[in-house]
Amino acid sequence: MDNVTFRVISAGLGDLNDLQRLERECFPLDAWPLLDLMAVLSLPWVVRLKAVGEAGQMLGFVAGERKPLEGVGWITTIGVFGAARRMGVGTALLLACEAALKMPRVRLSVRASNHAALKLYERQGYRQVALWHEYYYGGEDGVVLEKMICQND
Repeated sequence: MDNVTFRVISAGLGDLNDLQRLERECFPLDAWPLLDLMAVLSLPWVVRLKAVGEAGQMLGFVAGERKPLEGVGWITTIGVFGAARRMGVGTALLLACEAALKMPRVRLSVRASNHAALKLYERQGYRQVALWHEYYYGGEDGVVLEKMICQND
């Protein structure tokens, strides 16, 4: 894909097959099981958004959850199909999820070896706040990042 035109819209259970493919492509070692994917696509408190191309195909997906007692929103998963990477899809999904969460702080975790994702998050204002040792499959550490969100009340 040289140029990609896309929009970010709500996702739902009808996106289950595409989300399964995306999870397997983006997270071969850590793909969520079917029941978790069904939950993220149907639980009422989960923010779930997808980027779709001109033909309606899913290009990427993001989900988040509010933790109001902690004053934080968590981005629980975000991924972009390989053919649509480095075209602004991940950034658009990230920013849309942050806005939909409406929390003063947003956190996420990422494999320590995922340098492309770490760069994306750092460019968007995320900073490391913790390290979860051996969090991911295979014993890899998870880097916990946080961003302070400006709230205009």
